[in-house]
Amino acid sequence: MASRESGRIREADKKRVLDDASRKRRARKALEALEQDNYHEDPHADLVMSKKIPKFQDNLDTSNSQKKKTKRSKGADYYRAKYRKNFGQLLEEDRAQHPDGPNYFTAAAGSSRFPERHFCAVCGFPSSYTCTSCGTRYCSVRCLGTHQDTRCLKWTA
Repeated sequence: MASRESGRIREADKKRVLDDASRKRRARKALEALEQDNYHEDPHADLVMSKKIPKFQDNLDTSNSQKKKTKRSKGADYYRAKYRKNFGQLLEEDRAQHPDGPNYFTAAAGSSRFPERHFCAVCGFPSSYTCTSCGTRYCSVRCLGTHQDTRCLKWTA
């Protein structure tokens, strides 16, 4: 008589198991890919409003054209919006102003006195389990199924 075994146990031998160094390398590459996708300069930063755009109020209101047009000086808000700095420029400026004082690069927090908390990679709830293949956290069988179907080892190192 043949013994019965669980489908999960039978499938466990076929799964690819990564060591800790491979998992870290894979996570680092995934983060680098995400940062490259998200980083971009503001595409509208160099746009200048054209003065030749028709003003439809002028066509409707003939008394408007008879009024004297006064030249308005540009305020501080105009220049603040036009010459806006990106995050890298702000960091360099802060580093130049405070070379050894507290700045973005010298700020650090000590280690916590509480144990590290682990959250499910699928739903975000606290998790107690890790995937045997990639080491990603999950909280339930349902989240494990979602992880294996859509996330597990989809991006190889």
